[in-house]
Amino acid sequence: MAERGTTTSDDERLRGRGGTGSVDTGTPRTGGKTGGTAGTAGTGGRAVGAAATGGAAGPDHRGSEAGAETGPGVGLEVSQWKYLSTAAGDPQMHAILSVRVDGTGSGARPGGPVLAQVLAVDCSSSMTWPVEKLHAAQQAAVAALRRLPDGTPFAVVRGNEQATVVYPDTPGMARASDRTRARAERAVHGMVAGGGTCIGAWLDLSRRLLAEQDAPLGHVLLLTDGKNQHDGQMPLARVLNECAGRFVCDAWGIGDGWDGRELLRIARRLHGSASSVREEAALPGEYEQLMNRLLTKTVPELTVRVTAMPGCAVRYLKQVFPTEAELSDEDGTGRFVTRAWGDETRRYHLCLAADPAGRPRREDLQLAVAAVDVPGDDAVRLPPPQPCLVHWTDDPALSGHTDAQVEHFEQHQRLGEAVAAATDAHRRGQPESAEQWLGRAVQLAHAMGAEEQLGRLARLVRIDDAQEGRVALRPGAAAVDFHHLITASSHSTYGPASGTGGGTAGTARGGAATLRCPVCTHGAPAAARFCPTCGHSSGERA
Repeated sequence: MAERGTTTSDDERLRGRGGTGSVDTGTPRTGGKTGGTAGTAGTGGRAVGAAATGGAAGPDHRGSEAGAETGPGVGLEVSQWKYLSTAAGDPQMHAILSVRVDGTGSGARPGGPVLAQVLAVDCSSSMTWPVEKLHAAQQAAVAALRRLPDGTPFAVVRGNEQATVVYPDTPGMARASDRTRARAERAVHGMVAGGGTCIGAWLDLSRRLLAEQDAPLGHVLLLTDGKNQHDGQMPLARVLNECAGRFVCDAWGIGDGWDGRELLRIARRLHGSASSVREEAALPGEYEQLMNRLLTKTVPELTVRVTAMPGCAVRYLKQVFPTEAELSDEDGTGRFVTRAWGDETRRYHLCLAADPAGRPRREDLQLAVAAVDVPGDDAVRLPPPQPCLVHWTDDPALSGHTDAQVEHFEQHQRLGEAVAAATDAHRRGQPESAEQWLGRAVQLAHAMGAEEQLGRLARLVRIDDAQEGRVALRPGAAAVDFHHLITASSHSTYGPASGTGGGTAGTARGGAATLRCPVCTHGAPAAARFCPTCGHSSGERA
């Protein structure tokens, strides 16, 4: 049976040396900045301190200092399989960073509101039928308005091939109060549908409105029922570049004419989520729940900094849980900005390029250090930086493993790709190909234990054998069913528990690590009887 990367004896050894690299959300800001227990690169890039003892952060140990419970705390964990082959053509170290924020409280913030809100409502001509669609959009906007705390800057934008502010009727944004909310509700109910769709115009107007506000968190709640047919008037690609980093956008689809990948494109670029409703009547309730969650976000910005050692480079850092989001190096120094935090955990996939030339063998070396910060808020307790290690080896029994968390999110990415390929095949009128891709998606979802995703797939296919991916496309499957599946696929599952990936010992235990399939080269759990990607029997491994 496969074993976990950290054995019991390893844990005891680490505890005895006091170098676990564990998360400490009670660490004051000064401790986080000085490095805490994170190691630094010694001569020749050797790992010292905590870096010499482990590649995965241990459990959270809260501080007992006076005042340790007075403000928000941040936790940071690294999960990786540290062994890389010296013979690899393009060696890459993959790791999952788990960042947790807690203790953010009720949402009160000294000095003014945290949130500035724009509601962008599709009012193109397609919203006129069925009549319940526009009514549901209006009711949803009203539900969101009613949740805005007093003093919150807000505006309502009517979108078609242009964008206009329907409330307030004066330049800029209004401040939420009983009077302004009531007036905004009347303006929302007075909106009429007509014209085309240019989502870029809606987002551009939202950006200009939010730029005038001093609230640290700008948010756009966008609803559409159609494709971006007038994109040429204000190209969405250009607008997304201009909006990135300025606000967060959650994009919703209603009806049967919207494009799921277009919503994902917006949400990933603007660090929001893409969602949809099958029944128009469900939209107001969804908006109310979304606003309730949004109002718990009291940490506007959190940065993740990855400092690479000489001979190492950061390939990418991307959010993989709870939704997928693009992150970019803000200033070329390995600084990545994330936004809108409440009490929650997010996971990020880190990829580092490494070069074994001239590096020592058979010992832990520090490739990079990951650290988090909350700019402008000295009350937040930060964890010590955490190391990402490499251990160069000629032993394929070691380098052939993959961290379980890394593999989980790589499988989730392949699931999304299979759904997208099925959607393309269905659009081209190739039901057999769509069925094959959906079978692949079912196989992956089954292997990951993603029950909700299996349930969504079952709307489109009859599942005869989930393990083998044998399915039959249901009669009457419509294009919008595929787009619902696309948006749902962007919401990932949590995956294995933090720290199960190991990386501090030479063996894997408990099914935490994975092995590369000799046929398709994708990862499979070390204890699995078959490859979840191609079905190759593990009994046939060389």
